[in-house]
Amino acid sequence: MERIDATSELQSRLSSLSFSAFSGISSRQCENQAADRLQNTDLSQTLRQDQVNMNETIEKSTKLSEGNDEAPAELVQREGTDENNSRGSRQLSAEIKAQMPPLDPPTTWTSATLKELKAKLRGEKDSVVTIYRGDIMTVHVPTVPEAKKVCWEFATDGYDIGFGIYFDWTPVTSRAITVHISESSDDEDEEEELEGPVMNGDVEKGSKSQANSNLAEILSVYRQDCHLSVHGGSHEFPGEGTYLLKFDNSYSLWRNKTLYYRVYYSA
Repeated sequence: MERIDATSELQSRLSSLSFSAFSGISSRQCENQAADRLQNTDLSQTLRQDQVNMNETIEKSTKLSEGNDEAPAELVQREGTDENNSRGSRQLSAEIKAQMPPLDPPTTWTSATLKELKAKLRGEKDSVVTIYRGDIMTVHVPTVPEAKKVCWEFATDGYDIGFGIYFDWTPVTSRAITVHISESSDDEDEEEELEGPVMNGDVEKGSKSQANSNLAEILSVYRQDCHLSVHGGSHEFPGEGTYLLKFDNSYSLWRNKTLYYRVYYSA
């Protein structure tokens, strides 16, 4: 009986309690907070906002990709411009070449008088030279009004050497015959600085490319067996300019070459 009365008294006290019995909390505050919580957890609004954000992201990505797609197009355009410029340079060089008269091939010959030529040239100044391994000797021979052709003879001791002839159409400013000896790398650097089409020969046979727009090939550089016989020839002047007689030892890695040569004019 006492237990029932205690339970009834406890229930009576609990029913008399209200939110106002606890400090800091009121029924109005709870109602407002509940509404706020409900509004913040509105899933439909959250989904709509996420969809808007996603659309904006997609739009930005599309614009970015369009910008990236335009970059290669500009690059292709630049490459096309460079290619057109290069093609124009080649056409201009071809036009310069077309204005030059064609060159006749040289007249060449060989002779068994090897010992006689060497003995004769040993007594002449600057007619016997050593072309070191990897070097190229170029003899510059300008045309002169008193003659009609240039002639040459040469031989070597023991081993062959490369030989070729080119003609420079640049107007003659000096009538002196000059000799220029350079390493193969120096010769290539000079050719890279010149403009115009490149005429390639046989590298294995000692040839060198020529890139001067005023330079024409008469005889490609080839290794000649001038240690077995005298090699000579002549060429009639095609006009005013300078002959370039190249003695090429650039292909040799170990051997120096002793060269006997002479160059002279003929009427």
